[in-house]
Amino acid sequence: MKRLIFITLLLLGSELVTPQTQLTLEDCYEKARINYPLIKQKDYIAKAKDYSVSNVWNGYFPQITISGQATYQSDVTQVPMAFPGIVIERLTQDQYKIFADVTQTIYDGGIMGSQSGIQESINEIDNQKIEVELLKVKERVNQIYLGVLLIDAQLIQIEYVENDLNASISKLEAAYSNGTATKSDVDVLRAELLKTEQRKIELSSSRKTYLNMLSLLINENLNESTILSTPTQISFLAGEEIIRPELRLYSAQKSLIENQSGLTDSKIIPKANLFFQGGYSKPGLNMFKNDFDWYYITGIRFSWTLSNLYSYGNESEINQLNLQSIDAQTETFLLNTKITTNQQLQDIDKLKKLIDVDKSIIELRTSIKQSAQAKLENGVITSNDYIRELNAEDNAKQNLEIHKIQLLLAQYNYKITTGY
Repeated sequence: MKRLIFITLLLLGSELVTPQTQLTLEDCYEKARINYPLIKQKDYIAKAKDYSVSNVWNGYFPQITISGQATYQSDVTQVPMAFPGIVIERLTQDQYKIFADVTQTIYDGGIMGSQSGIQESINEIDNQKIEVELLKVKERVNQIYLGVLLIDAQLIQIEYVENDLNASISKLEAAYSNGTATKSDVDVLRAELLKTEQRKIELSSSRKTYLNMLSLLINENLNESTILSTPTQISFLAGEEIIRPELRLYSAQKSLIENQSGLTDSKIIPKANLFFQGGYSKPGLNMFKNDFDWYYITGIRFSWTLSNLYSYGNESEINQLNLQSIDAQTETFLLNTKITTNQQLQDIDKLKKLIDVDKSIIELRTSIKQSAQAKLENGVITSNDYIRELNAEDNAKQNLEIHKIQLLLAQYNYKITTGY
């Protein structure tokens, strides 16, 4: 019975423990991509493209048309002369026909191939527009994720400051009890401790807000116990190839124009098809037989629409101008992106240098603070003097953490800017 009670309590206790969620930046990228509503359009676009392309190539199947008509005409064909011993029956003025036309394309001049290519290009354009939007989602994830990491680093630093203040308060209280320190010295440190607690409350609230935003982006419940892993630093070289989705978008737009050019060319090329017409009519093919009869006609048909030549030159020129326009857009985008990446590389280099200087400043500030702490305990300086040095060390450490997060943000923004 004791063993059963122990196991039951153990199981109940395990349910009450809130499990910690650990996430990486790459996890958030993937989950935000899957959760973003726009991603669903990719499936719709792909299915619509498959149907459209299938419909285009259905043009090579036999095209069947069933028609019928009943007419009454004011006059009919007659033989204007009589032949001895031969009676030619006069056709009736009401005539009837029901028939089926079957056409099989032999050569369409490349129209269906161009139309299929156009549908493929439209699909790729729509997909790459979505990828451009998803890249913006990654940028938002960077800002929020690294914002949480910065707050975490600041909260850790606050803990160090609180420990220092508590240690100093304990020693000053003992000195105050011995008459070697004043009450005001102790109160100044206690007031500073309360200010530190206020900063902690504000940062904790900001962290919760950031986690709520991240939770919405990745569609996953996150709480205060959620742990975000610090990303590793990335090394980059100047002049790395740019593989942004915008470039694939421009390429798809050029492909669309090239397929439209192919369609323009196809319009001036002769076409050929087989045809068959069969039906039941009155009269049949024998116009002098005034009865219902079966009939059929079959053969090969050739057509060449010369009127398309009138607009061919202008359409070809428009297509060329559109291609040149896209080339200009591509060059502009590459230029602006290279300017951005160069600036980002300079910022990365600057932040690395600032971090090195931060470390040196911290060493000096920590030494100064420790000296001030000893002087305070010996009554050489006041609490305000000590707090000034403590805050100077705290600011130096805060600057280091800020620069570390800024460096990570700059590196991962550079990664997004280049498309990797």
